Amino acid sequence: MRSAAHHLSISTARAEALFASALQRSDDPSAAQVQQAIAAAVRAFGTRGCAARVAQAYGEHPETAVPRMRWARTEIPNRRKRRDGGKPDGWRHDQPRSPGAGRR
Repeated sequence: MRSAAHHLSISTARAEALFASALQRSDDPSAAQVQQAIAAAVRAFGTRGCAARVAQAYGEHPETAVPRMRWARTEIPNRRKRRDGGKPDGWRHDQPRSPGAGRR
């Protein structure tokens, strides 16, 4: 059984796939292009292969890897609102609350 530390969320895997893709921020990609790039990277490298490419980039070129991952993370929404108005997809009761949440 895997520990929680080894759990890879879908949004993280998608960001890593986008990072590993050939798509560039300067391309000003549409949402459809982002989805296509993610799918192509996962087909080409697999989710573990995408994660390995991210690790390699951070080891070899951290000065360019950091801004690329920031861009990739902004292209991948962490949570989507549900259609029924309930909690966003992926919400868990043990997730940290935002600063000041619930304060008056």
